[in-house]
Amino acid sequence: MLRTRRKVRLETERLTLRPPSHADFRQWAALRQESAEFLQPWEPTWAGDHLTRKSFTNRVYWAQRSIANGTAVPLFLIRRSDESVLGAITLDHIRRGPAQAGTTGYWIGEAFARQGYMREAIEAVVHYAFTTLDLSRIEAGCLPENTPSRGLLESCGYKYEGVAQAYLQINGRWRNHVLYANLRHDRRGKTDVG
Repeated sequence: MLRTRRKVRLETERLTLRPPSHADFRQWAALRQESAEFLQPWEPTWAGDHLTRKSFTNRVYWAQRSIANGTAVPLFLIRRSDESVLGAITLDHIRRGPAQAGTTGYWIGEAFARQGYMREAIEAVVHYAFTTLDLSRIEAGCLPENTPSRGLLESCGYKYEGVAQAYLQINGRWRNHVLYANLRHDRRGKTDVG
């Protein structure tokens, strides 16, 4: 199994993608709080302690362990111009052996949405996954009505693959998700999904 022992740091045109650190707590908590109404319809129900320092500390330690074990690459989007935390992207559920696959998940603060930041982040993570981690397949899922996320995935090379029934609990309810995949050597044509 390939293990990532060095620090993960990806650079895009405007962003540095790096694992969360304890010093990010205040910015992260403020951004999540300010964006709560924007984010909560698309996410699992937040735990009662979601925005606490203790919960964030656990998140930082989980990120460190996951990277060291090669099971996930959780990264914050940091805008280089002012060092602001804009959101996060995680390459999670990394599977080795015959699968060589992982799953992307992401969120961005409401004030930073639809400005191309997440596209930069996804493209960087996909490149990293294919070239550095040697993955062959990267999956993603979102709610069928999340048109901006679907468009973002498609613009980053993900192709629609189908619907998973009752895939995740989102905002307290089991919800269907549309599934997408990005393949390292994709020979599939463009999909036409409405």
